[in-house]
Amino acid sequence: MRHIHIKTFIGTILLTLFMSGCSDILDETPRATYTPAFFKTEAGVLGGLTSMYAHLRYIYGQAYYYNTGETGTDEATYGQQADDNFLVMDVSGRADLTPQTSRADVLWNNAFPNINTACGIIENGAAVGVSNALIAEARFFRAFDYFLLVQTFGGVPLDLGSGELKFNQNPKTSSTRNTVPEVYSKAIFPDLLTAINDLPDQPRVTGGVTKTVARLYLAKAYLTYGWWLQNPNNIPTYPAVDRTDPDGHNAQWYFQQAYDIAVGAINTHPANFGLQPTFYDVHLGQNDRNSEILLFADHTESSEYYNGGSLTYGGTDPDNYAGWMMTCNYTVIRSSSSSTTWTPVSSVQRAAVQYLGRPWMRMCPTINAIKNTFADKTKDSRYDGTFVTAYRGNWDKAGINGPLYNANFMQVNPGDAIVTFLNDEPVTPITYPSGAGASGVGAGVLPGRADFVVSPNGISRILYPGLWKLGPYRTDNGSGLGQPNAGSTRPYNIAKFSELYFIAAEAAVKGATTQGGKSARDLINVIRARAGKWRWANNANVVKVEDHSQEMMDETPAVIDINYILAERSREYYGEGYRWLDLIRTQKWSELASSYQIAGTTYGDHTPVTVSRNIQPYLYLRPIPQNQLDAMEVSPEEKAAYQNPGY
Repeated sequence: MRHIHIKTFIGTILLTLFMSGCSDILDETPRATYTPAFFKTEAGVLGGLTSMYAHLRYIYGQAYYYNTGETGTDEATYGQQADDNFLVMDVSGRADLTPQTSRADVLWNNAFPNINTACGIIENGAAVGVSNALIAEARFFRAFDYFLLVQTFGGVPLDLGSGELKFNQNPKTSSTRNTVPEVYSKAIFPDLLTAINDLPDQPRVTGGVTKTVARLYLAKAYLTYGWWLQNPNNIPTYPAVDRTDPDGHNAQWYFQQAYDIAVGAINTHPANFGLQPTFYDVHLGQNDRNSEILLFADHTESSEYYNGGSLTYGGTDPDNYAGWMMTCNYTVIRSSSSSTTWTPVSSVQRAAVQYLGRPWMRMCPTINAIKNTFADKTKDSRYDGTFVTAYRGNWDKAGINGPLYNANFMQVNPGDAIVTFLNDEPVTPITYPSGAGASGVGAGVLPGRADFVVSPNGISRILYPGLWKLGPYRTDNGSGLGQPNAGSTRPYNIAKFSELYFIAAEAAVKGATTQGGKSARDLINVIRARAGKWRWANNANVVKVEDHSQEMMDETPAVIDINYILAERSREYYGEGYRWLDLIRTQKWSELASSYQIAGTTYGDHTPVTVSRNIQPYLYLRPIPQNQLDAMEVSPEEKAAYQNPGY
């Protein structure tokens, strides 16, 4: 949605229950609290609905929650400037994951107030004349939050103090967790089925939820629950319960439902939804809110009031600042103002453009992801459309005139590559400095090249490709550097039409009966064919019109398995914050992420080392946050029983 104003959380948390019915209302008239009586009016219900879109900003784009979905997976590890928020999530022995340190608290603390708001809307909407379509938006978001919670924590409370799925207006100091099957069968599935029936095909506002996004989440919930019932690697659940479905269905039934719903959405989607022509177009800042994006947490550069955060400085909720986390400190890159004597000049200035932004170095890609996940960097456009692999000079934007001199004292001009991450190991070995060197970042030199270079094996916790896809984009930079210290004013993408193909393909691999032309391979090849189409090369910063679709499809294995789908998902959604959920759904976390390679934390260290992670089965559930336990006025034994085992 566009042009909305965020109100921050108001109220005291008691077992995740709030005195007010809605704790983060978005409304053009700021209010201190929203009482239960407020939901007895049409304006109150509509205000509550607006708040449901606002709550997405406190989860998506929130850097510490973003970290929980990436750090510790095969995609990412902690960066040189990581603090305990990031070290604990890597589960590599640097810090312990506990109820006090887990940053999954972001989800817990933001989802339950929104669920309670949804309950208030669902209970009161019809009585005040609100349409079923609007009430269905609340049902979607209640299911959306419960789906995130049950994947992350296991069974969670359906009773917030006034009965299961009832609006609560009084603080409560005790809580009972429902089981995983209860959360799915009582909350997630019924709400999404109703949402599919009552939501419109077209969004009522820009970014509003529709039948298509509800179908995507129901298909994904069915798929995830099917895996849970099947439990191939004997991962424990909590509260402990038999892996049986209260509705009497088996895992195969749910895989089939997931396939049928996802394929149905693909076959019957409205014309304004669908795949973008190239992968590059999906993430291009100028093309935000495109037809492929089904749900996003929105922001705007037009007004701090509607953006929900400062337009000049950021780093707090509800800013979109996740993209800073995997951005290396390119601002220390240096070139020379002299062609004979190295006279350092800052040649890559901090700027509010998509390939730069604000560097925090809290996270970094693993060498394995760069080399193995993105092994094909020539035909497949997704590596180029994901990472910043060339840091280019922009000193002219800072008022520095003339050319500069770079590697081998060769002349460079604004727009030229100053530091480049190579696609492959070069035949001629790179000459790296022992420390920061002339480049300022420890990058090396190759004969005849004006850019300093780093090979895939030389990627470290301090020097690595950034994430272009999450970079900022603004139209108000003028001729200067803009506002690079502000949170991104771009929307944070949450759900994409492309995922319908992945859900259906995964369900097919799990045994769903497929339709003609919609086998797992067929579905994945739609995504791979698109990945083979280029119209621009970020690395070279030039137009590149090439079509490798047929080659990409030909190279797809005749029979694909879950690991192949997971690899394709990583190529498609790398760094977007969803990898941990993919790995725990399929129970592949330990298999795929128990070790990784990365070089060290100092400039000039380009020697990769192998790091091991101790991914135990209990880690497949995050701990219940300590603030939740502290708010419970129950016995120590009851608190211990409320917590997930292992913590």
